[in-house]
Amino acid sequence: MTSTIDAAGRLVIPKALRERAGLTPGTPVDIRFHEGAIAITPALRETGWETRRGIRFPVPPADAPELTADDIRDAIEAGRSERIDEASRAGR
Repeated sequence: MTSTIDAAGRLVIPKALRERAGLTPGTPVDIRFHEGAIAITPALRETGWETRRGIRFPVPPADAPELTADDIRDAIEAGRSERIDEASRAGR
């Protein structure tokens, strides 16, 4: 997919990509320049903690999207792919 930066420096992220990344209006994002590419990711939100039966558990923000099993599998696979890519670059 391609998009164009307007005269004010704004970039429209195509709807399909916004939906896939869970980006909605008002979502804070982190923007980084990494290895020649610009990476846009949802900003990490502060996680609360609660203790149940002496064990601390993270509590997501109230407005956090519900994660499906597919979302979790995709996140695990993305992390795995990143580690494989980093390892292969280190071995060059």
